[in-house]
Amino acid sequence: MTYLDNLLFGIYPYIALAVFVVGSLIRYDRDQYTWKTGSSQMLEGKALKQGSRAFHIGIIMVLMGHFVGLLTPHQVWDFLGITAAFKQKIAMGLGGVFGLLCFYGLTILLKRRLTNPRVRATSSTMDILILVMLYVQLILGLISIFFSFQHLDGSEMLLLMSWAQNLVILDGAAAAQAISGVGLIYKLHVFFGMCLFVVFPFSRLVHVWSVPVKYFARNYQVVRTK
Repeated sequence: MTYLDNLLFGIYPYIALAVFVVGSLIRYDRDQYTWKTGSSQMLEGKALKQGSRAFHIGIIMVLMGHFVGLLTPHQVWDFLGITAAFKQKIAMGLGGVFGLLCFYGLTILLKRRLTNPRVRATSSTMDILILVMLYVQLILGLISIFFSFQHLDGSEMLLLMSWAQNLVILDGAAAAQAISGVGLIYKLHVFFGMCLFVVFPFSRLVHVWSVPVKYFARNYQVVRTK
């Protein structure tokens, strides 16, 4: 393990998560009028609807896959009779399908943001930056699938799982040690993922915190005609 591994993958993740949480709380407390997606649907709706649906379905499934895949202890998979090799193939397959769906939607959204004059005129620098960062991160993730064919035994995946789980138990040194042996493409993917956490509180992504969960449990709205 090098000093750079320890800095980027043992210390930086905690800094990124601290900025993510504290920054979000401060923005909610001080700038609630900016706590929105900043929808541009009135300026252009067709491409937005097409790209947004594909992007949101894809990104939600990709994030769920990362969360379950990285944070579920390997003992649980062993108990269920799921080998690392089989889990690797499932991750590659589902990650590829939903990653491509997300890529399709994000491509439409980024093209719309950059080429539609009306949408571009109302876009902030952060609006464009966050889309570009998501695009880069998604491409890195899709490229990593091809590298995964070189180790279908799931060995690299187990190292990434060890990295994530050691971070959760606040053992940054062990986390950095675990990830030090993985390929560069995976390190880049992890690093850019942490960078997204850093910019999250300063972008429109904060609307993720406002997902309308209560909507599904609310009473039905009764509408009567006169």
